[in-house]
Amino acid sequence: MTTKNILLSGIVGSTAYGLAREGSDVDRLGVFAAPTEDLHGLHGPKESHVTTTPDSTLHEAAKWCRLALGGNPTVTELVWLPDELYEVRTPLGDELIGLRTTLLSAKRVRDAYLGYAGQQFKRLYDRRHGSFSADTRKRTAKHARHLRRLCHQGFELYATGRLSIRVEDPDDYHRFGEQVAADAMIALPLLKHYETAFDETRSALPEQADEAPAEAWLRRVRAHHYTQPGPSPA
Repeated sequence: MTTKNILLSGIVGSTAYGLAREGSDVDRLGVFAAPTEDLHGLHGPKESHVTTTPDSTLHEAAKWCRLALGGNPTVTELVWLPDELYEVRTPLGDELIGLRTTLLSAKRVRDAYLGYAGQQFKRLYDRRHGSFSADTRKRTAKHARHLRRLCHQGFELYATGRLSIRVEDPDDYHRFGEQVAADAMIALPLLKHYETAFDETRSALPEQADEAPAEAWLRRVRAHHYTQPGPSPA
């Protein structure tokens, strides 16, 4: 990743979950700071940079905070990675990791994780009567694994306020994916189980996230990346 001012980045996705197999892509996610003076003009800087060779996504600091406060599972996992998966850690990045629990709220975590899981199930359901090439079967199994992971991780975060990135039994997730690839409806009881579990469990998270720490952090980022303009030409 060549974007300047990267504050925090690491390896996410199947490698982080322990679900990678031979040939799996290595996904990277990070946060960068736009130069503060670039925010002052008519046209703001680009908020995300996405590449496919290699697979990486970088979000500008303000956008990352908005996504995290909204419960977005993909950006949330960046601040819960095991230490060995971080590739860039600056002092401001470490501060962001330290704020991770303040970014969470019960409703947004529930809605985001179950919402993403529901989207995965819709993909499985819509594909169940279609062409089933080897590539389609592979994608279906992947979506099924993600559905199960999102349910499990989302419920853990909702119930305990903590997020474990690596799944406990990767082989079981792969078996589940193959079963769902053969019959998409196998995934429905799992989704219903977690919907009920969320409904019946008192969350360890507050009803609303505390935006003040993220706001203060973002102001420190802006101050750190501000360049004092030079004197005007005579």
